[in-house]
Amino acid sequence: MPICLLVRHGHSTANAEGILAGRLDGVALDDTGRGQVKALADRFAGLSVARVVSSPLERCRETALAVASATSPALDVELDEGLWECGYGAWTGRLLKELVDEPLWRVVQDQPSAARFPDHQEYAAESMLEMRHRAVATVRRHDAEVAEQHGPHALWVAVSHGDVIKAILADAAGSHFDHLQRFRADPASVSVVHYTDRRPFLVGANDTGSDLARLVPPAKPEVPEGDAPVGGGSAATEPAG
Repeated sequence: MPICLLVRHGHSTANAEGILAGRLDGVALDDTGRGQVKALADRFAGLSVARVVSSPLERCRETALAVASATSPALDVELDEGLWECGYGAWTGRLLKELVDEPLWRVVQDQPSAARFPDHQEYAAESMLEMRHRAVATVRRHDAEVAEQHGPHALWVAVSHGDVIKAILADAAGSHFDHLQRFRADPASVSVVHYTDRRPFLVGANDTGSDLARLVPPAKPEVPEGDAPVGGGSAATEPAG
């Protein structure tokens, strides 16, 4: 199966202001974020990628366009609402320093499986489990399509948001959803999941600097697809690099 590179958007204007952006319109990359994304694009320069999919929100689209322009060949960006930010409902646009005093904050931190954000007339609200289900389903669907169209050695990119990426990583690791906050996805970071028929592999998380060329699978892996090398293997021979 292909390898999915999960990219979080770069630092945004909402990050700089300490606001929970959610699905607010007009939240773009700030100067810090644009610098991060330029460095991110340099890491993708010349890398052969089969597909770049992005959340429709502006900060993700900016990030995805930079990545897609750097790959070889350059690609168009496909937008998918399945990678949208979590529906924070009435929390959307509020200051984080105010939200920490809400009772729901502790639920989000300690028992996210029970967290549902308050309804709002303008902004969609969902539970964190609903976010997880649609995000994982979206990534698995694209992964299967890439496998069918480009074969088992393809790399593809999904550009999304911090909580969404953490939910996908928790699922790939087989972690209980209440351990979600043990995962991190910093701005402009790359996390890597390799789905197989047997199990997903969490290859890497929150990477902000390594050589992405290491992820290209070898033409003849030493172990069957979906099996883990006994003894741990080496980066040169493991199916996912």
